[in-house]
Amino acid sequence: MQKFFRSYLDSFGGLRKEVWLLSLITLINRAGTMVIPFLSLYLTKSQGFSLDQVGWILTFFGLGSVTGSWLGGKLTDKFGHYRTMAGSLIVSSLLFVLLQFPVTFWGFAIGIYLVMAVADVFRPAVFVAISAYSKPENRTRSVTLIRLAINLGFSAGPAIGGLIIATTGYSGLFWVDGLTCLMAGILLLILLHPKRALEEAQDLVISAASAFKDKLYLVFIAAMIMFGFIFLQYFSTMPLFYANYHQLNEFEIGLLLGLNGLTIFLLEMPLIKYMESRKHSVISYINLGMLLTGFSFLVINLTDWVGVLIVGMLLVTIGEMIAFPFSNRFALDRSDGKKRGSYMALYSIAFSVSHIFSHNSGMHLVGSIGFQWTWYIMLALAILGVLLLIILKKLLQQEGSSAL
Repeated sequence: MQKFFRSYLDSFGGLRKEVWLLSLITLINRAGTMVIPFLSLYLTKSQGFSLDQVGWILTFFGLGSVTGSWLGGKLTDKFGHYRTMAGSLIVSSLLFVLLQFPVTFWGFAIGIYLVMAVADVFRPAVFVAISAYSKPENRTRSVTLIRLAINLGFSAGPAIGGLIIATTGYSGLFWVDGLTCLMAGILLLILLHPKRALEEAQDLVISAASAFKDKLYLVFIAAMIMFGFIFLQYFSTMPLFYANYHQLNEFEIGLLLGLNGLTIFLLEMPLIKYMESRKHSVISYINLGMLLTGFSFLVINLTDWVGVLIVGMLLVTIGEMIAFPFSNRFALDRSDGKKRGSYMALYSIAFSVSHIFSHNSGMHLVGSIGFQWTWYIMLALAILGVLLLIILKKLLQQEGSSAL
């Protein structure tokens, strides 16, 4: 046990102070985003929207995310990651609080669009900040540390969020979201020195090469859209599956979602350090993560035993622990010497596009063919994404890419 604990601590070694500070800010921010996992439940139970309406509202969620990711890349390349992150956190804090007041379909659709358009400006900027503050050999682990902060926040957030709903109702979630975003923005301004951030940013953009002209990178982005499409079901249709099919309440759903973040916190960094020491390619690891995520949908169809939900959650958790850090590493490596903001914006947009189609399509699929066949479709999409990445790997080998 002591050997494991020592190895666990060693896996965090060599990361710069700025990466740790950025992780702290991200932890505080993400711990407060309690409303997102409960959004579909809030819209159906509290606001009385139909599944079709919820699907369209979540499409506006994705459209806002695309807008924010694109804008974040532009602002990061022009003003640097420091100013972009701070502005996003502070403005989105106000918008999260205001989001509790719309009661009509269009009011909430426009509100969620604006919230995500501002909040997701943060995403490309934080990826660029990771590149600025980490050594090339530590990029994957730096990404992993940020992810640990995100998932530690998510492990506490849903559990606390379920408790808040049970005691004070859904409105408390919006206030917590807003206040934690504001706190994260203030800490960013205090802890990360702007002069150092601007100096780091000046070294990043070397040429005018844009991600949108990189054809192989676009193939990678297409595969990430597929991965995001199936993964995001765990934040829209899956909570409805837990509630409607297995009769779980909000607190139980929060605990199940919290298992995801807790497992990532305990195991992801040692796992990534171990996998980096092996000789397999980055693309192979992304494929493994995508397959495990697809299999998580298969296992929950095999039995009605409620315990299988834990097995499915563990499979998707291991899948994302592998796929996200290594796909992010691929994007960072591919952007070396180019407009990094545009590359990381396009990486973020891939998951924003998934938001547009995933939630809406998932809701309509569940409404028309039921949960079981919807999960089989998710498995098929995972296999299709794996095939696309296999093709990409062969093309990268022909290119002789260093980002392979």
